[in-house]
Amino acid sequence: MGELILLRHGETEWAREGRHTGRTDVPLTPEGEEQARALAPLLANRRFALVLTSPAERARRTAELAGLTGAETDERLWEWDYGAYEGRSTPEIREERPGWYLWRDGVIGGETVDQVGARADAVLERVLPMLADGDVVLTAHGHILRVLTARRLSLPPADGRLFRLDTGTLSTLGTEHEQPVIASWNVPPS
Repeated sequence: MGELILLRHGETEWAREGRHTGRTDVPLTPEGEEQARALAPLLANRRFALVLTSPAERARRTAELAGLTGAETDERLWEWDYGAYEGRSTPEIREERPGWYLWRDGVIGGETVDQVGARADAVLERVLPMLADGDVVLTAHGHILRVLTARRLSLPPADGRLFRLDTGTLSTLGTEHEQPVIASWNVPPS
């Protein structure tokens, strides 16, 4: 049985600044490109049954620089649609909504956490059968991958809040006694 490998794209300017980056296609910074290249050794000597990326350039470029070839894009791997909060930082949003917390309070004009969870469930439905043939790689974004992890562990989508995920990192979800587990989390490139 293969592992589900989660790659969060490398650093972007907006990620560095703490700005919510959902559907805006912000490119990798030079540091983000280096992070992506440095992921390649962590992926060496694995057999991939499937490689999927978000349609965003930052995810596709991360996969490419990490040495993943033949990746397919999957629209369901787009980041959370932040609506009116796109491009804004948490402190900026809290000027209007004191104490605002994405996982509890949601966004205006974008997706709910449950809608993100439904997309994650659809991705899992597609990829889990492929694990019988090897590893599956998903290259995407922080919040969608955190929600996907919660759903893989049979947790509610909002429990994605429990899994901090930095840019340019690798995480693996495996099994123990046929039950889903986190095998590694938030591993930076070496």
